[in-house]
Amino acid sequence: MNRYLDIAPEVKAALEAGKPVVALESTIISHGMPYPKNVQTALLVERTIRENGAVPATIAVIGGRLKAGLSEAEIEYLGKAGRAVAKASRRDLPALVARGADGATTVTTTMMIAHMAGIRIFATGGIGGVHRGAETTMDISADLEELAQTPVMVVCAGAKSILDLGLTLEYLETKGVPVIGFGTEELPAFYTRKSGFGVDYRVDSPEELAAMFRAQREMGYRGGMLVTNPIPEEYAMDKAVIDAAIEQALAEAKAQGVRGKETTPFLLARVVELTGGDSLESNIQLVLNNARLAARTAAALAE
Repeated sequence: MNRYLDIAPEVKAALEAGKPVVALESTIISHGMPYPKNVQTALLVERTIRENGAVPATIAVIGGRLKAGLSEAEIEYLGKAGRAVAKASRRDLPALVARGADGATTVTTTMMIAHMAGIRIFATGGIGGVHRGAETTMDISADLEELAQTPVMVVCAGAKSILDLGLTLEYLETKGVPVIGFGTEELPAFYTRKSGFGVDYRVDSPEELAAMFRAQREMGYRGGMLVTNPIPEEYAMDKAVIDAAIEQALAEAKAQGVRGKETTPFLLARVVELTGGDSLESNIQLVLNNARLAARTAAALAE
């Protein structure tokens, strides 16, 4: 047991009994949505995981402690604090722990802490990836490196559509990370169901996903597995509308000198504003959809 890690009693009991557990990130609470929508969504996602047969473990850093499983009070605390809480990637954990500080975990750090706790499946919205223009900026999300080295299955709605999706897939291929489409042969692009890019394999049941991940683990692979689950059709957005909003947001980010870890929150917030809030509702629905699939897959893996 890592001496900096606290596992919530319910999560610890489930893990010890071999019951299914699904990890959840906390950046979506502090940086992804306004209060109180962020707290309401976080609790709804936890409830959705329970309804589908698994135990939720929302992950964060609070008071310098790595937390696998949060109380409602802790989720409320992160939601109210919002962007005052540090967005914690791999490079940030030592400083946050040593200083007794708070941090909202990204895909990267949620994977790390889930693995420390023994949680094998993680549901999120979309992963980070290779940013547009990365051939000159070198702006590549740490999520991709984490997928290459940490044995956790990540269930998402594809890479965020603000990214260069083709280069993101090339990077994952180089790192040997399997990209699986759930019910699709095409990579979903977060708000939209299709991107024009293919996935490595199509899978049509949680049981098949569990079998594939079990085989990967038993063969001793070091890295993880990326499962891409398209947003439900009724909540998918028009590609032309999303693309126009993204292009405007990218131009504004460049003009304002936004870079580094602030890029994604800035772009996603502007897309919400430019789409009149429609993308926020889509974001919530795709996270719930991923939570359902992750819980069912975790249950199949536990059998």
